[in-house]
Amino acid sequence: DLIVPVWTMGEIDDEKVEAVTNAVANGTGIAGCHGGMCDAFRNSVNWQFMTGGNWVAHPGNDGTPYRVIITGGENPLVAGISDFAVVSEQYYLHVDPAVKVLAVTRFPVASGQHAVNGEVDMPVVWTKMWGKGRVYYNSLGHHADIFDAYEPRELLKRGLLWVVRD
Repeated sequence: DLIVPVWTMGEIDDEKVEAVTNAVANGTGIAGCHGGMCDAFRNSVNWQFMTGGNWVAHPGNDGTPYRVIITGGENPLVAGISDFAVVSEQYYLHVDPAVKVLAVTRFPVASGQHAVNGEVDMPVVWTKMWGKGRVYYNSLGHHADIFDAYEPRELLKRGLLWVVRD
């Protein structure tokens, strides 16, 4: 009913990607966070297509203070959750325009070559459909203790439950 990938910067062959993407297309949910899902297999465009995005950079590295801004309105996955601050890696991602964004963070926070482009809102939490299957991603989670706070923990819990419900 649920696949939770926890694999960063690995490689996966086409046969295994096809098995996972077919399982999700047939109704198995997939949910994950941080690099364990959207930096799992950088060379697999089919994996990236299914998950809805892939990691590009984290300007400022670990220890960067930033805000997570809830944008999903009354969506049950974010209802009642307020914007919150974290200190972690702020993920810059390439994101599928088909995802339903539920929370964002504003770049730039840390300086770098990207800052000349001005402010952009980068998705932090999203959902999408893959065939009959549900996909949930949350870019938080560089350290497990990020989920000690209510908001990140509740977002992840709701996402994990959402992908397995009818």
